[in-house]
Amino acid sequence: MGLSTTLAITGASGSAFGVALLKRLAANPQVERIALLLSPTGKRCLLDETGLTSKDLAALPKVELRDERDLGADIASGSFRQDGMVLLPCSAGALGRIAAGTSETLVSRAADVCLKERRPLVLCLRETPLNRIHLENMLRVHDAGAIVMPLMPGYYSGPKTIDDLCDTFATRVLDQLGLREDDPRRWKG
Repeated sequence: MGLSTTLAITGASGSAFGVALLKRLAANPQVERIALLLSPTGKRCLLDETGLTSKDLAALPKVELRDERDLGADIASGSFRQDGMVLLPCSAGALGRIAAGTSETLVSRAADVCLKERRPLVLCLRETPLNRIHLENMLRVHDAGAIVMPLMPGYYSGPKTIDDLCDTFATRVLDQLGLREDDPRRWKG
């Protein structure tokens, strides 16, 4: 049985990174299904930054688009088998809701389920500069079991395009989910 994962694209700049990860997940033979969540501002950033819509992303193989208002969805329950979740990009607002344990949307509820069930939760925060509240929220979710992975792409691979940056970062996120892929852009020393 393949892996089931969730990707949330929330309302912060950097939606191209989320799209790159989604494409890599959809192409990975270990992944059976991907629940895709987009916050309202995530949808807007996606369109503004990439020209893509949620329907465009839902057309990818294995992708199941979810309504973030549906708190009765399968991924809102700890009894549902889900192997991990990524927020890419993760807005400071989504981080704060997760850190506070509020489950008013499917994004925050699915993240809360990952924390309580000790499943991988990767939060790729895209915010700068950071204030004390952001820093405290990052520490709080870290201490609860989340992986805080700020959206900071590496340049050691000599990227030529934005897609190169997005794909290299996606490789690092896949590593956090236990989906190790060969990637020629990895640091070789």
